[in-house]
Amino acid sequence: MSEIGWSNIEENVAKEAFEKAYQREITTLIEEVRVKASAIAEIKDMWILHDFLSARRHDIDGKYEYRNSVLIFVFARLVKEGWLNINELEGLDRDKLAKITALARM
Repeated sequence: MSEIGWSNIEENVAKEAFEKAYQREITTLIEEVRVKASAIAEIKDMWILHDFLSARRHDIDGKYEYRNSVLIFVFARLVKEGWLNINELEGLDRDKLAKITALARM
């Protein structure tokens, strides 16, 4: 895929939206871990939590990749999963917003 051009304004919008989504997901994850950790009664519960955290780390590390060439796909996924609202991407070029919206619907 060819490199997609981003203006300075778009870069700022993208960075802010990316960080908002990341913080939302991390905050939700931390709360979820607190609940799960408080319910640990046996060693198997601890291993279940460990497996959950490993899977979530893998998912989050792969999802939050800030490279201009993949941001359209990253934002589409974040919108689809509910971590980002399409309105938070206002300031991006219309074509980018249209692509993100279309991909988020798939």
